[in-house]
Amino acid sequence: MLFLLSSSSTSPLLSLCRKIPLKTLTTKTLSHLHSTMSTNLKTHAFAGNPLRSTTPKPESLFSPISAFETLKSRLLENALLPSSPIFKVLPFRKGRPLAISTRPTGDSPPIWHLGWFNLGDFKGFLANSEFQPTENSFVYLGSRSEDDVVYWGIDVSEDSSLVPQFGAKHFGFVELRTLMVATDWTDERAMSDLAIAGHARALLEWHNISHFCGHCGEKTVPMEAGRRKQCSNALCKKRIYPRVDPPGESLEEAVRRETWEETGVEVGEVIYHSSQPWPVGPNSMPCQLMMGFFAYAKSVEINVDKEELEDAQWHSREDVKKALTFAEYKKAQRTAAAKVEQMCKGVEKGQNLSADFNVESGELATMFIPGPFAIAHHLISSWVNQVPLNGVEAQLKQPSGSLSNL
Repeated sequence: MLFLLSSSSTSPLLSLCRKIPLKTLTTKTLSHLHSTMSTNLKTHAFAGNPLRSTTPKPESLFSPISAFETLKSRLLENALLPSSPIFKVLPFRKGRPLAISTRPTGDSPPIWHLGWFNLGDFKGFLANSEFQPTENSFVYLGSRSEDDVVYWGIDVSEDSSLVPQFGAKHFGFVELRTLMVATDWTDERAMSDLAIAGHARALLEWHNISHFCGHCGEKTVPMEAGRRKQCSNALCKKRIYPRVDPPGESLEEAVRRETWEETGVEVGEVIYHSSQPWPVGPNSMPCQLMMGFFAYAKSVEINVDKEELEDAQWHSREDVKKALTFAEYKKAQRTAAAKVEQMCKGVEKGQNLSADFNVESGELATMFIPGPFAIAHHLISSWVNQVPLNGVEAQLKQPSGSLSNL
């Protein structure tokens, strides 16, 4: 999502509504939410993963290589197994992490948690299924040496018999987008869990689409506890890593080009705002990196490319600020949290265990703003609340070559 500013004293905002197959939920907050929480979150959704802050040295028991050797021993149940570190496993099914929901006392909405299992308990579930994983079925997610734990992700999609087993313990495989909206944004633990789940899903999805070497076509094999893959062809042995391919142009050039192609608006100076991992994209692009910019317009005439955008309009700061008050964060979060609880309790007849959901607004507004889970929300609220960009307040910025007024 891109937002353009003019350089006039009123600094209107150009909103670009992308034509993408995503179910966008608007947000509802208390009267002060749009000016506080939405701009003061420590990280975006899916960012701030606590398991990736540091990588242990290779000789550490918590490093990917050492932990992987221990994992192989524990799967084979060899004698004299090391007691440290503890291994915890997070199962996924068709891109959905396992979760469980608890309901605190009072009027508080349900709270979801990731469905971690100790390796021994997880093997107990596997004993009653046809799914027999090898060490290469697991991917290393990270560690916390302070609690003596190494965390692993695993895709169990090939065995549907595990679903009722987990369901009997009130666990359910829940769509990551549902968990995203159900997350209490003031809860650091929940935000951390969301980041862990997003990273795990992205890594597992990468494994699912990288079975063959793009250089010679031979099969690939996981290496370094699933953190990379390598071609099995002895004459190739190409190393393969998860990556974001460069577009062949600078980010600033991409902003200017896409803005011109999709809206007909010419852009001058471009200022970076922030980025956000986005592992809940459409099936064709399941794991993406969203990047947000403010760009200063050199022209105001709009000519929308309907193949790419639903619409593009100029809005005053006051109009956008009013739209933020219509946001339905609390309503959407409570609805999603209740949905997670319902799914983890069991499946009603005719109901899809991991069905997505939608929240319709009961109010009418001239525009609706995506919730705090989206980078678009933070771009908008930063502009509305005049949050400094690289030390310069947006509405006071007067870049050379931009319009002086509208």
